[in-house]
Amino acid sequence: MLEIGEFGIVSVQTGTFRLDGGAMFGVVPKVLWASHEDVDDQNRILMATRTLLAVSRDRKHVILVDTGTGTKWEGKEAERFAITYDGDAIGRALSSQFGLTVDDVTDIVVTHLHFDHNGGLTDWSGEPGGDTRLCYPNARHWLHRDQWQHAHVPSLKDRASFLEQDFDILESQAEMSFVEGQSPDAPWPGVRFFVSNGHTPGQLLPIFSDDTRSLMFTGDAFPTSSHLRLAWVMAYDLEPLKTIAEKQRILRRCHDEGMALAFPHDHRLGGAEIDFAGTKPFVARTLAL
Repeated sequence: MLEIGEFGIVSVQTGTFRLDGGAMFGVVPKVLWASHEDVDDQNRILMATRTLLAVSRDRKHVILVDTGTGTKWEGKEAERFAITYDGDAIGRALSSQFGLTVDDVTDIVVTHLHFDHNGGLTDWSGEPGGDTRLCYPNARHWLHRDQWQHAHVPSLKDRASFLEQDFDILESQAEMSFVEGQSPDAPWPGVRFFVSNGHTPGQLLPIFSDDTRSLMFTGDAFPTSSHLRLAWVMAYDLEPLKTIAEKQRILRRCHDEGMALAFPHDHRLGGAEIDFAGTKPFVARTLAL
């Protein structure tokens, strides 16, 4: 566990999945990225789905950042992405680390609504393919309005990443708070929001900080530690040049302020302190998340 300000912070791996390595690294040749990744015979790389769990000392704020792919997968769909998901992983972490249950979750930061990040917001309420239910009915769900609007009218390029059953009941059944603008305030002490738009509009990335350290959950700005190099961006990004500019801003803070990064998809580590050799960032130390 990492302690920052009032929060104890844990990276919870909820599962794994695989996506095409070429798509994950865009124009970067396989001869470069393959030495960093576990690649299968279908050219898919292994990735984790991670939830950042942050709990305040007084237990008033029990925050999840993202919820993973969820359990609404079967047959060929699950096989296509080699999805594994442990629906009890978050509950076990809450219990073992903090003595809490999923009913105690007060807030969920929805970085964005792609299935691999927040399919776990809902589950089937009965038979697969039918109605859904909220997985965290007592939690307030925080989401950037630009992302909410985009998820309902996605582009031809990214519409396959948005599955309506993941979020169709949020507005009618969940406590929702829409964040707006490019410099929004966060509702908890010691937390700020960074808005990223290169991968998808209105990606909401929280930064936990105190007087001595800070930690950003990177979302798909840096899906894994292999994506630390500026030009290593995904073909999935809607605006890759904007992603590169956002990565520059984030890495500048890592360099100038010592900000650490928590990754959503790295199967090897949950987070790291970043150092620089010349202009190239690298993992200096793995965090005990």
